[in-house]
Amino acid sequence: MLTRDQIIAIYHAGPEAVTELVIHLCQTIEQQQLEITALKARLTELENHLATHSRNSSKPPSSDGFAKQTRSLRQPSGKPSGGQPGHPGTTLKQVAVPDRIIRHEPERCVSCGRGLREVPGRLAEERRQVFELPVLKLAVTEHRVVLKECPGCGQHNSGAFPEEVPSGASYGAGVKGFVTSLNQQHLVPSERSCQIFEDLFGQPLSEGTLHQAVTFCAAGLVETEARIKQGLIGSQVVNFDETGLYVEDKRGWLHSASTAQLTHYACHEKRGSAATQAIGILPEFKGRAIHDALRSYWQYECEHGLCNAHHLRELTFVHEQMKKPWAGQMKELLVEIKHTVATAKEQKKSVLEPEQLTHYEQRYRGILQAGAEEEQKDTPPATGQRGPHKQSKSKNLLDRLEKYREETLAFMKDFAVPFDNNLAERDLRMMKVKQKVSGCFRTSAGAQAFCRIRSYISTMKKQGHSVIAALKSVFLGTPLAPDVPG
Repeated sequence: MLTRDQIIAIYHAGPEAVTELVIHLCQTIEQQQLEITALKARLTELENHLATHSRNSSKPPSSDGFAKQTRSLRQPSGKPSGGQPGHPGTTLKQVAVPDRIIRHEPERCVSCGRGLREVPGRLAEERRQVFELPVLKLAVTEHRVVLKECPGCGQHNSGAFPEEVPSGASYGAGVKGFVTSLNQQHLVPSERSCQIFEDLFGQPLSEGTLHQAVTFCAAGLVETEARIKQGLIGSQVVNFDETGLYVEDKRGWLHSASTAQLTHYACHEKRGSAATQAIGILPEFKGRAIHDALRSYWQYECEHGLCNAHHLRELTFVHEQMKKPWAGQMKELLVEIKHTVATAKEQKKSVLEPEQLTHYEQRYRGILQAGAEEEQKDTPPATGQRGPHKQSKSKNLLDRLEKYREETLAFMKDFAVPFDNNLAERDLRMMKVKQKVSGCFRTSAGAQAFCRIRSYISTMKKQGHSVIAALKSVFLGTPLAPDVPG
């Protein structure tokens, strides 16, 4: 900073010296203003990042910490809590023929005290039943071959052991299906799976035996996995999603394709088109793909639909954090259309009325127009850096809703299209639990085996089959085949 004496000295030095000082000060102020603008933009960016949580972004609820969220994207349904009228419920029901009956007879008369042991009686109408586990015990079947001598030539002949009886003592298909279910469906770690088996049945089971069972199961499901993939390719609507996956301490990606009846998982080192090409479902798919607008999905010529749950979270952030009125209006509109479609489905309608479609499309365009005017008035300040300016989060969202208008509102025009991509996200949820339990997959082969077995487990569970029975069929060499379209 210049002192008073220095300023006076420059003044007495003449107009040229004063001019140079003013020019220097203006340049300094301009540079400082650019730095302040850049710092403000960076501060806003950091504040916005800190303000994101599971309600207004794609961050998982586990990242929210202990701060209580008082609002939710879910809207009140108006129905009372608990089971609704017509719900079948899951009450434990008595059986007609119990395994055994225990009679409880009175010993003495409650009035006079006379003994009643020898007096005949009859069973009362009231029945009470207790359901209990039987004694758990493995059933051991011994296999013996028969030796026979040919009466004609004297040749000694021997029967043959079946392929499923490989050694002197081995576990059968039911045991292998059970422990594979513990490890692959319920995500119980290998050591604990073996311990649970030993606690239940009193027989030891090594982790090596469990690993062999899992490997055998995965190998036996190769054709079944191909059947599931073909079923997805032939489906009308398929939900696609992906999430991070660690294999051999390296970050990769887990990709899912889902319908209400089928599930396919695959792991790949890449997230984008290299992975989808290798997996092979999207390149042949001709239906409608529901996803979260990842760039690699758009290269495929199938129809597309966007996840509006993602849109609602982003609109919540833009409205509440960035104070953009258009985002709140768009959020209300999407939720209103969702409820209108749900009501139409309850009324057994297959489409909305033409007047409703026109009304909602006009409101959608009007909100986008209002948003564009808001964004134009609130353009980011110049930062002094070369090249195009980075768009704000709100402008990026506005552009996406404009560019992919048909894909965003696809659920309104085709009732087979879901409002969101929650089906795929639910199918991925347990895979994230697996990573939290195990940390990562030690080998790529283990990750691939897990994906194939989980594809089968999820598919058979969706179709109402017993998972343990389905896995047992794999070890018997005749995997129960899932139903597929066409």
